[in-house]
Amino acid sequence: MDYASLNSLQLDALREVTNIGAGNAATALSQLLNKKVDMTVPAVNIINFDEIFTSDAEEKIVIGILVRVLGDAPGNILFVFEQEVAENIITTLTGSRENPIDDMGISVLCEIGNIISGSYMNAIATLTNLRLMPSVPAVANDMLGAILTTTFIETAQFSENVLEIQTMLVENKDEKIGGDFYYIPMPGSLEKILNSIGVN
Repeated sequence: MDYASLNSLQLDALREVTNIGAGNAATALSQLLNKKVDMTVPAVNIINFDEIFTSDAEEKIVIGILVRVLGDAPGNILFVFEQEVAENIITTLTGSRENPIDDMGISVLCEIGNIISGSYMNAIATLTNLRLMPSVPAVANDMLGAILTTTFIETAQFSENVLEIQTMLVENKDEKIGGDFYYIPMPGSLEKILNSIGVN
């Protein structure tokens, strides 16, 4: 599917599917951290691959948690946290703070990826009747541009335009625990999702 050709009905359907999935993910994170976590309205963006390299934010060092979506509609789920945010989450769950993040901290982030991606996929699977399963999470500490590029390449999105479905999980108090949440479907997965909810 040429992502640039998606019509307004298809884009609205994708926003609604993502809204349900990310809402479940925010609830899972709230329960895990015992804090109120909200989510922004999902943004469905068709972006030129080259834009990843021209953004001022691409050189920012972040923590990325990557979970591969397996099953009927494969793709990638990516959580991106600022370093401070990742450390805040680890401190909340373990009571200790390590800089750089140690093996225990990485295990905590992987478990967060497991729980949130599972909640997200279960919601999508229930809505679409598709079979979706998460892979074992992987954690990367790198520049934002490098993490996004790797994620897009791993989903075989080699076309000029790529699809980015993004929402932000936010916590309203002074302590920062929010981050960006991306879903990047592999070619062919988008058609399956849209067809399963009756949008062609």
